[in-house]
Amino acid sequence: MHLASIRVITEDVARLVEFYERVTGTAAVWSNEDFAEITAGSDGSAGAGTLAIGSTRTVPLFAPGSAEAGANRSAIVEFLVDDVDALHTALAGHGTEFVNEPTTMPWGNRSLLLRDPDGNLVNLFTPVTPAAKAKFGR
Repeated sequence: MHLASIRVITEDVARLVEFYERVTGTAAVWSNEDFAEITAGSDGSAGAGTLAIGSTRTVPLFAPGSAEAGANRSAIVEFLVDDVDALHTALAGHGTEFVNEPTTMPWGNRSLLLRDPDGNLVNLFTPVTPAAKAKFGR
């Protein structure tokens, strides 16, 4: 089995894509106005993953009412970044809703928690301890 992507459903695909492009520094690949993908680590580095962003108009194609935009309170979209403190500075002043300031976690990652425009939690993190760096090949 291979995890292909994590998909976020939204009322405003363009707004959410713009947010994630700014956070990741990666341009989205659009299939149509209702669906785009951002592949982080697409340079072949370890941990490459795809964030798919789909319109609420696509939900009935799966099962009507099966997903609701902006209703998540249990998942966190996470991105391994080179310098979480620098990214915090770069995102400040862009209307970003920060949940916390960069904080070093007990498991060795420096973490910044924020919300995307739909309220989904996003964790940006940089490994800082030797064990965390080793885990992520840093």
